[in-house]
Amino acid sequence: MLLVTINKRQYEYDIHSLVKAFYPEEEVKVILKEESSCFVYRDLFLDIEFEDEEQKTEYNHLLCVRSYQGDKSFEIAIEPHTDRTQYRNILKQAMYHILSEISGQVLPWGTLTGIRPTKIPMTLLEEGNSKEDVFHFMKDTYLLNDEKAKLSIEIADRELQILSAVNYQNGYSIYIGIPFCPTTCLYCSFTSYPIGVWKTKVEDYLDALEKEIDFVANSMKTQTLTSVYIGGGTPTTLNEIQLERLLKKLTTSFDFESVKEFTVEAGRADSITKEKLKIMKQYGVERISVNPQTMKEETLRIIGRGHGVGQVKDAYYAAREAGFENINMDLILGLPGETQEDVSNTMEEIKKLSPDSLTVHSLAIKRASKLHEWIEKNGLWTLKNTNETIGIASMAAHDMGMVPYYLYRQKNMAGNFENVGYSKPGKHGLYNILIMEEKQSIMALGAGSISKVVYEDGRIERADNVKDPKLYIEQIDEMIERKKKLFCIEI
Repeated sequence: MLLVTINKRQYEYDIHSLVKAFYPEEEVKVILKEESSCFVYRDLFLDIEFEDEEQKTEYNHLLCVRSYQGDKSFEIAIEPHTDRTQYRNILKQAMYHILSEISGQVLPWGTLTGIRPTKIPMTLLEEGNSKEDVFHFMKDTYLLNDEKAKLSIEIADRELQILSAVNYQNGYSIYIGIPFCPTTCLYCSFTSYPIGVWKTKVEDYLDALEKEIDFVANSMKTQTLTSVYIGGGTPTTLNEIQLERLLKKLTTSFDFESVKEFTVEAGRADSITKEKLKIMKQYGVERISVNPQTMKEETLRIIGRGHGVGQVKDAYYAAREAGFENINMDLILGLPGETQEDVSNTMEEIKKLSPDSLTVHSLAIKRASKLHEWIEKNGLWTLKNTNETIGIASMAAHDMGMVPYYLYRQKNMAGNFENVGYSKPGKHGLYNILIMEEKQSIMALGAGSISKVVYEDGRIERADNVKDPKLYIEQIDEMIERKKKLFCIEI
């Protein structure tokens, strides 16, 4: 355990996140200094002392960050009227320098620990700043290395170009959550439940979902629908009749003339059939995902995918045969036991298939996943992600004619890297940009989904649906009331 003591409660989340970025395998606690006597001294790690609030607007004041282990310390004079954002950045810079010196590590993303690092350069570019000025700002303020600073700016610029062709400000998008999967993968923490256990409740779930669809269709009929994304879970765990029921309900309830993108995350190869592909094509689905995560048989067994490499290829070819011209594939780097050679082999297999887009994830160790138990038995050292493996995936995407178009990060990512979406020209995922950059309001339906309203001034408000499918079915009227309140709907 690593303890960080503070003299007053503020910035705890930022402090905790940055320490975890350096020490993902450690439990980290941020406590008041007066509480430290309750813990063993050897657990004491950092001490942070904030200024006296009474002097904050009148005099320069000190921010002190000290290491309990050795004599590492920073004492920084903070000027009066320093706003909260500036203060947080100064604090994280001081912490970063100490943590880097103690650990011997340099983090590629510097002090950035949030999931949307491209929002910052995008905002700066929108304000008219040059790419060179944004580059120096990202390096000086957040201590990014050159490669990540350039990547964040490249993607932000590309996203702005894509969005310039879409009237997203005057529209909204829909997310539909299907919280069922063939099995639960080792690394998964999403809202997903084994379909075998819930098979008898799927019709009830669709009944509730249709009630939510009716509400949204009625309340948003004067609004322009930009994109529709069906995710999960694995939407194609629905059988053919259930899948057609859902797609028919959607396409008859909403005006799809304005829809720029209709995506279904087919995901698991063991849930894809030729009949389901035919149904999706019939109802206008344009973009699907066939997600192997890796093309190594042994790893697929370890992570509990329930299918082999051959099934992935069969599902992909079947989708092409059905007429899909926009197929995405997801991969995860840093999976248990995988080496640089394994990643190279996976990328060679993917290049043979040549999908239209590729999302490359760095493994994120989630508390709610079974991966925690696996690590306890096998050790964190078996999960490896490096600059070299990131580079192998990036080069393979380049070889397939793809460029990076969106990016996001998660907590506790292997190697402190990122997730990057690559695509061929015109094959990007519009919904991915809208949701990740928080550029548009989202009506999210189904268990575990989160709706959000994006206001003109940049404010964002959210309302979530309960995660448990049984509770979602029972409380569907309450889920609708939450949306009414969030979107200020009067019916």
